[in-house]
Amino acid sequence: MKKPMMLTLVIAFGAVIVQFTNSVLNANAADQVVQSLRGKVPIAEENGAPAMKQWQRDRDPIPRDYVQQPPLIPHKTDTYEITAKNNKCLSCHSWSRYKEVGATKISLTHFKDRAGTDMANVSPRRYFCDQCHVPQVDAKPLVENTFDPIQAVKQQ
Repeated sequence: MKKPMMLTLVIAFGAVIVQFTNSVLNANAADQVVQSLRGKVPIAEENGAPAMKQWQRDRDPIPRDYVQQPPLIPHKTDTYEITAKNNKCLSCHSWSRYKEVGATKISLTHFKDRAGTDMANVSPRRYFCDQCHVPQVDAKPLVENTFDPIQAVKQQ
């Protein structure tokens, strides 16, 4: 009885060692393939700031890639001020000005509170535009991407 139990323990222990060795080898292989955004700079050393990407100039609206995606901003916003008392975005995108400047008007959803009640002004939870809407830069992807938009929003 002792021999089969001992044999079972040796086999189980051997399997654990093989599994551990494989995971260590795979981790080492992954270290060689995956690289952090810091590059080869050790964590203890200071890493210089990456070069700023160039914001895209004004252009037509950028197509959406999925349903309920907030529209992307097709222009520079780096000098826009959004505070509790001032929102530069509203100077062009408000319902009273959008036609005059040729901008997209704010969606009706931005005039509802959490309970869905209509409001006269932009809801405080939708006031800080850059929480959801982001400008785009012409930058290569950080990782390979094979994403394909759903048919409902894909450009024909």
